[in-house]
Amino acid sequence: MRTRPRTAALLGGLTLVAGLLGGATTAGAAPAHRDADPVRVLFDNTKAETAGNADWIVSTSQPDPTGENADPQDEGDWTGALSAWGVALQKTGGYSLDTLPDGDTITYGGGGDLDLSKFDVFVLPEPNVALSADEKTAVMKFVQAGGGLFMISDHDNSDRNNDGIDSVGVLNDLMTDNSVDSSDPFGFSIDVKDISSDTPAAVDDGSNPVLHGSFGDVTKSAIHDGTTQTLKPSDNSNVTGLVYLSSATAGGDSGAFFTTSTFGDGRVAVWGDSSTIDDGTGQSGNTLYDGWNENSNAALALNATAWLGGAASSVR
Repeated sequence: MRTRPRTAALLGGLTLVAGLLGGATTAGAAPAHRDADPVRVLFDNTKAETAGNADWIVSTSQPDPTGENADPQDEGDWTGALSAWGVALQKTGGYSLDTLPDGDTITYGGGGDLDLSKFDVFVLPEPNVALSADEKTAVMKFVQAGGGLFMISDHDNSDRNNDGIDSVGVLNDLMTDNSVDSSDPFGFSIDVKDISSDTPAAVDDGSNPVLHGSFGDVTKSAIHDGTTQTLKPSDNSNVTGLVYLSSATAGGDSGAFFTTSTFGDGRVAVWGDSSTIDDGTGQSGNTLYDGWNENSNAALALNATAWLGGAASSVR
């Protein structure tokens, strides 16, 4: 979350053609998408993602953002602070996007057009309401069966709707108190911190598809009141820190700002600040800032979405 204006750096070299990764069918899950099929992405809006100055939606047209504009060319064609993210994916022709609207429930295997079994990637952009027991089970089973989970946290004490829990608490609760696996299934926890400002840098790994994907190369990110993750590779050997605080040891177990992991047949990514996904545009009345075009934030979000939508037979 940002509390003051900032200068956005232009992101160079952003390509808009995403490579799709193939996947194998897992028992109990919807068949993974074929190479010719779009990657199906569901953005959550059931957990107060528009509370306060947040506007973490790709469009006000929900569930289908194309109801606002069927052929968006720039972020202004859809209304929401995540519209740049959504439009960039939409323009490739390789993704289908939906939003789980406010008032709905997260489900897996229960039927319905917005059931997680119908999607490849589920995005939780700074959730400010705790998931119910059934919803936590649904998310964990979705990942276990081959889905991709993208979690975006914010800093400690960022409870935008004043219900007693913020995104740090919501996401840590998902990982530590669920009916599927509460034994640190992803191999990381989200730190209860508020880091006011930093320029985290990517690790040196030229083969990593999240850092060097079809949407561009990732070199740096940015924190404007955010947090980090603590990695626990003894709990999950696939946990990998990709972007680290300037004061941290790159590749270490602390100070990670962007982390990936696996669980079952699925993939997981977590980012420590919602400022990074804010494109500075949205519904009137919100105070928004353009973090999307700062450093390599856009490439990191888009490459991660592509990676999460692919097969999870390996982390790389």
